[in-house]
Amino acid sequence: MRMIHTADWQLGKPFARFPAEVRSALTEARLDVIDRLASVAASTGSGHVVVAGDVFDNVDPGDRIVGQAVSRMERAAVTWWLMPGNHDHARAGGLWDRVRRLAPVNVRIVDIPVAVEMEEGSWLLPAPLEHRKTVLDPTAAMVEMATPPGALRIGLAHGSITEFGAAGDSANLIPPDRARSAGLDYLALGDWHGFLAVGDRTAYSGTPEVDRYGRDEPGACVAVDARPGTTPQFERVETGRFRWLSRKWAVAAPEDLERELTALRGEGRLSDALLSLRLTGVASLSDRVDMISSLEGRVAHELRHLDLDADGLSARPTAEDVARIDVQGALAGASNALQALAESGGSNSQIAAAALERLYVEAMRFDAEAAR
Repeated sequence: MRMIHTADWQLGKPFARFPAEVRSALTEARLDVIDRLASVAASTGSGHVVVAGDVFDNVDPGDRIVGQAVSRMERAAVTWWLMPGNHDHARAGGLWDRVRRLAPVNVRIVDIPVAVEMEEGSWLLPAPLEHRKTVLDPTAAMVEMATPPGALRIGLAHGSITEFGAAGDSANLIPPDRARSAGLDYLALGDWHGFLAVGDRTAYSGTPEVDRYGRDEPGACVAVDARPGTTPQFERVETGRFRWLSRKWAVAAPEDLERELTALRGEGRLSDALLSLRLTGVASLSDRVDMISSLEGRVAHELRHLDLDADGLSARPTAEDVARIDVQGALAGASNALQALAESGGSNSQIAAAALERLYVEAMRFDAEAAR
């Protein structure tokens, strides 16, 4: 049987710390990925999509999110198997009852740990979560789930493999050999947001649309070809639109910044990237101001979003920098005192450098306005 393994859609994730337009784009991208998963299923000849938990970000994602998800799945020529995870755990009268009332015939909800036949000879063994956290192994029941002799056994679970270093009272732990002990032909896992194969019969699909910094690769699913009693074939297939990039650039002059930006543009469209950028190095005051101005005034608008940390880029004011601060009287004395303090390397040198930079920026702004 060919199928698509996916997980951690987390539909309805709020992305509260981002501006409204970014939040809207990220929210829609998570819904759009349902359509891309359907396309991957069609292109690989897969008749089923199994979702290993966290379909929704919480137990009350809102009517629009639920309605959009169901309608997009309904129009795809594939059967969707949705299982509760820790974010959208099952509870009586809750989210999954609402979804079930809206679900068309090609959307199946597996919210109880009972084997269900997917198609003739192929059975799904789900391990839905009834609580956000449990100290019990959610896959333990798979060992006792009976299926007909020679049937294909597909496990579906959400949790952490114990080899990840989890210990003690960690929640939702799954033993790394569960596929073997439960006689599974493939174990589809969710919770880990990146693709990860655990042996030759178990894998995390990762999220189909990345939602945090730390993973440069786009979101993905897993295309699986499973046959009873043989090692399954599975491969990662990219589905995500947005890339969440983390970079640390050491720069000393605008040309250094432009070199890094050229390389970044070569990786893909900036409009589909969220960039967490940390600048380090030492630059003249004018160069530091120019580089930050370029990032905030130009590059930030090319990107979907920019998180900039320039605290590691120190300014070393030059005589030319100070000369451009064309001030008289007390301000002239202040600029000279700030320059001396910034160059001293003492405990207040960074504060002095920042103050001098502020004075520099305001002087340049005043000159620009006076020239109009």
